[in-house]
Order: sequence, then C-alpha cells, then structure tokens
Amino acid sequence: MSATTQSPTASDSRTPSKAARLLGDRRLPVAVTALLFLVMYLGGLARYQNFGFAEPQVFLNLFIDNGYLLVAAVGVTFVLLSGGMDLSVGSVIGFTTMFTAWLVERQGVPLLLVIPLALGVGAFGGFLMGYVIHNFEIQPFIVTLAGLFLFRGLCLVISKESISISDSSVSSMAETQVSLGMGFLSLGAIISLVVLAVAIYVLHYTRFGRRVYAVGGSEQSALLMGLPQGGTKIAVYTVSGFCSALAGLLFTLYIQSGDPLHATGMELDAIAAVVIGGTLLTGGSGYVLGTLFGVLVLGLIKSLIQFEGTLSSWWTKIATGVLLCAFILIQRFMTTRKKT
Repeated sequence: MSATTQSPTASDSRTPSKAARLLGDRRLPVAVTALLFLVMYLGGLARYQNFGFAEPQVFLNLFIDNGYLLVAAVGVTFVLLSGGMDLSVGSVIGFTTMFTAWLVERQGVPLLLVIPLALGVGAFGGFLMGYVIHNFEIQPFIVTLAGLFLFRGLCLVISKESISISDSSVSSMAETQVSLGMGFLSLGAIISLVVLAVAIYVLHYTRFGRRVYAVGGSEQSALLMGLPQGGTKIAVYTVSGFCSALAGLLFTLYIQSGDPLHATGMELDAIAAVVIGGTLLTGGSGYVLGTLFGVLVLGLIKSLIQFEGTLSSWWTKIATGVLLCAFILIQRFMTTRKKT
C-alpha cells in the first residue's frame, strides 16, 4: 500500500462541516435579520391581538412611515459595499426639505420644477465628496463629516425657522394613496419600493454592481484587475447623494414642511439599518434586500413601542443600539471564520 494514502479521519478533518459552511455563508446575516423581523412581528400579533395589530394596514404602515429611511439606506448600502462611509445623509435630507419648502412656499416655484433641482443638488454634492475622497485620498469619514456640516449650515442660511408648505400640489401628492385591496400604500412608499427594486437590479445584475462589490472586497485586487476604481467610488457617493435628496423629498411629503433640524441623526439610522441588514462595514459583502429587512426591523420597533403605550420613544434608540452591537459581533465572527 502507498505511504501517501490518507486515513478517512484526516480527509474528513479538512472538509468543512455543515455548520462551518452555514456560518461562512454570506446570506446568513440577511436570514438572521429576516427571522428577527418575523419573530418580532409574531410577538406583536400575540401581545396586541386585541389592539388591531393584526390589521394588514399596520404592516403596510411600516413602508409608509419608513419609506424615506429606506431610500436613504439604499444609498448608504452602495457606499458601505464599496468600503466607504457617508455621514452627510441626514444633513442632505434636512437641506432638501428646506430647499423644497423655500422654493415652493417662498419663491412660488412649481413643485415639478423643484424636484429635479433638489435631486440634482443632492447628486452633485455626493459627486463632489466622492471626487475629493478619491483624488485627494482623504478618509471618507472626514470628507462626509464636512458634508454633514456644510449641508446643515446651508439649511440655516435658507432659514433659521421652520417653513410650512401649504401648496396644493404638495398636499395632493402627500395624500395620494394606492389601494392594494387589503390596505393602501402612500406615493412615498411606492417610490421607495421602486428605488429598492432598481438598486437590487443594479447591484446584482450589472457590471457597475460587480465593480462596487469588487472595490469593497479589495481595492488592490480591483486595481490589478483593471477595474475603474476611482469612477466607481465617485459613482457610489453620487448615488448616495441622489438617494439622500430623494429621501428628503419623500420626507417633505411625509411632514409637509421644511426645518433646519429635520433628519438630524438620520444618517446613523440609515447606517444602522444597513448594518443590521447584513452589509459588512468593511465592504464587499451584503444585499439590498437585507437593507429592507433592517429598515423594517427598526420601523417595527417603533410600532411595538407605540402599541405598548407605556414606554418612552427613547427605547427605540436603546433597542437599535443593542441590535447594532449584536450584528457587528456576528459580522466579526463571520470574518474571523473566513480568515481561519
């Protein structure tokens, strides 16, 4: 018998077990988030069955009340997948509400003209931040932090006080409902789901999406493969700026006013939703569908607290912090398993 013959035990020791393959599966964080949402929803059904929680409209309200957050989180997903960070999201949303309210209410500009202007400003702001990050090799944290202060300052330049919107076109769009038989969705919720569908297609079925994953996985490897690293980086921040401005427009429809303090800290909610949805902070791994479940989990926490009635709204932040820490630990464990 040959001396190189290996025993079955030695061969089996190098074969990953089912548990190891499961822990190394990129889809695991998304599955965990989806399972968490299901457990929370079923818990709400059991606890608040006599308070109308089982009504289909309660579930649909998760999309209505968090449509703007979903759009912002989709933009952040592009950035995090590329290995970057965007802290300017909340300020761009706040600026968009002020910019829209000022033009529509104070200057009499038609809403249909304001919409492309606001989207263009947001996308251009994202483009500039991406350009600076790539060409001057400055950390995204610093550049987008500067963007945060810049756009929040521009809010105060427009007005230091809230601007209510009484324009009929804004009210009409805000009150538009799409019937689904068992309930309805607002125009903002429909737009957010369309953005989600487009993002899923772009990230998973286009060359640009593959470049985003490649750059986030390893910039050096992407460079050796000849991928347009700089163009990809600039593009993801442009997408994030566009999504932030669109989220600002949806938030304007939802709140029907502009305020210099609107969306303060919302960039943290968006980042939390993306991370809870399974996207790695280090980039290169994650799914837009996971972002949807992350937003739904955060929205469901708010709904459960409202149905409970005796808890402060600050418990939302506490629960979000606990979940965020838990999912970061899961990510850390998964990346460690891959290295070993």
